[in-house]
Amino acid sequence: MSETPAEPAPSTLRAAVWLLFAEAAGMVVLTAYLVYELLTVEAVDTTSGLLLAVFAAFGALALFLIGRALGQGRAGARGPGIVLQLMLCAVGYYMIQGGLAWLGALLIALGLLLCGLMLAPASNRALGVG
Repeated sequence: MSETPAEPAPSTLRAAVWLLFAEAAGMVVLTAYLVYELLTVEAVDTTSGLLLAVFAAFGALALFLIGRALGQGRAGARGPGIVLQLMLCAVGYYMIQGGLAWLGALLIALGLLLCGLMLAPASNRALGVG
């Protein structure tokens, strides 16, 4: 009984997975910063600060799980991954409006790049989509 080795994932899908993992790591750093601020700064609204830190932690977990699922070839993870990237584009837009144009443009570019990688024909073939 010899099993044929699985075909390696295309570079577009591998890049998308690694960028999702990088985003998850960034969210972990953001969560740690938010927790640090919550514990060390005299907060006006502790509940909001705690909810923001929990939201960032769930975002990191979601990005990690989506990246892992895409790495395993699960096509169902692509939709949630694209939704998160479009949300990142919205965050980037509001950062531009708020005066952080360089960071907002970077986030929009990252979100669009990841959407493109996940929707690339090679990624579609690897995931068995369309």
